[in-house]
Formats: sequence, C-alpha cells, structure tokens
Amino acid sequence: MKVISWNVLRLTGAAVEDVAALIHRHRPDLALLQEATQDISELPKLVGGTFFREPLEGRIYGLAMWSPHALPRPRALRLPVSQVPGRVPPRLAQIVNFGGINFANVHLSHGQFLNRWQLFRIANALAGPAAIIGDYNAVGPISLPGFKDIGPRQPTHSPATILSFRLDRCMGRGLKCTHGRVLARGPSDHHPISLELQVVPALLENAFPAHPFRSNVERLIAAVQEKPIRARLRRRLLREHAGDRRSA
Repeated sequence: MKVISWNVLRLTGAAVEDVAALIHRHRPDLALLQEATQDISELPKLVGGTFFREPLEGRIYGLAMWSPHALPRPRALRLPVSQVPGRVPPRLAQIVNFGGINFANVHLSHGQFLNRWQLFRIANALAGPAAIIGDYNAVGPISLPGFKDIGPRQPTHSPATILSFRLDRCMGRGLKCTHGRVLARGPSDHHPISLELQVVPALLENAFPAHPFRSNVERLIAAVQEKPIRARLRRRLLREHAGDRRSA
C-alpha cells in the first residue's frame, strides 16, 4: 500500500491544486494531510475518490485524508493537552482502518514531552498492524513500545531561516516499509513523505508489551502536573508551622 503524508501549511502553503498534482504524480492509495483548510475539501472535484476532514478546535485548519478507494469514515481521538495557559487548542488524531492497517493521521504538539505522551495515547488506541503518520513536531529519537520508526530519515521541514529537521515521520507496528522517500517540497515548508507499506505478521510477535504502558506514562504526567500543587501545600504548611512557633 502506498501512502503519502504532507503538512500543506494552511493558507500560505499548498493549495488544493498542489495536492491534486501530487496525487496525479504519485498515485497513492491513501493521502494524509495536516493543516488542511476548508479549501482542501474541494479535492474530490479534481481527483475523485473519498475525502474526510477533521478540523481542529479554534483553528481554520485540521487533519484530512483522501483515497481513490472507498474509505470508511475515520474517528477522531482527542489527545493530551498542555495545562499552560495560552497554548494551542486540543490536538486530535484521525484514525481509520484501511487495507487491514490501522492508520493514525497526526499533527502533534511542539512540546517534546507532550508529543511523546500524545504518541503513547495513540499507540494505546490502535490494535493490530498500525501506522502513526504525519507531522510529529518531534526532535530526536522516539521510543514507543511495539513500534519502530520505519519512515525516511532525511529532513522534511525546510523553513528559510533555520535548520532543517525530520518532523514528518512514520512509526509502524507489524509493518515494513519497502520503499520510503522524501518528495520535493513544493509550496509548503514541509516536504511530503512517501511510504510503501506491507503487513508482516511475523513482526507482530512480541510487538505488544507484557504490561500496558499507558498507566505508567499517565502516572508520570499526573505527578508532574500535581507537583506545583504539592509545593504550594508544603509552603503553606511551613508558614503555618512557623506562625505556630512564633505564637508559642
């Protein structure tokens, strides 16, 4: 199965005509898009096929997927969010079972701890052969039990003024990528990535950890989030204790 993923850079990047041209050129079985605006919904008028778009809360863009084949309606999985005021709205993963593979189309948060937590949530929601594909916004290696980084290794994000990074990735379970490459960038600041994926049942053996990893990660997150509360309580108790000693 051939899959293409592309962050089209909302209003200032790739237009629907650019996405259509990419599809005509490379003929994917599935195209996953990030930062897709409402205009991208015109894609079936240009190339036919099945299209679904999932907007992000409070944003003009969202996740989208297209296929020349009949595609079941994907579901949206809400992801962990930052508790810091002023951050971006909740992120989603767009999940569909297609061709015997559970695909998650993602545009993860920029926080390097938060986007790993989001990946754990997605991995825990996927059964069987699975691929998490899209804009990870992640720097450095990623460890995800049962999954391997099977996408191309070249940089995929090339803004004009800073270093290039490999932000667009594919983590797979029970799959091998027989051919993966980074395509020409086009009008977006992200390069599309192309993946030819094949289910390998043997790779599913021992792919699942003996103990669920979600609980460990969520306990760690809870501890981090509760730390300021515990610190405030500790300072309050110390002040009260000091006040009691002075009054005595």
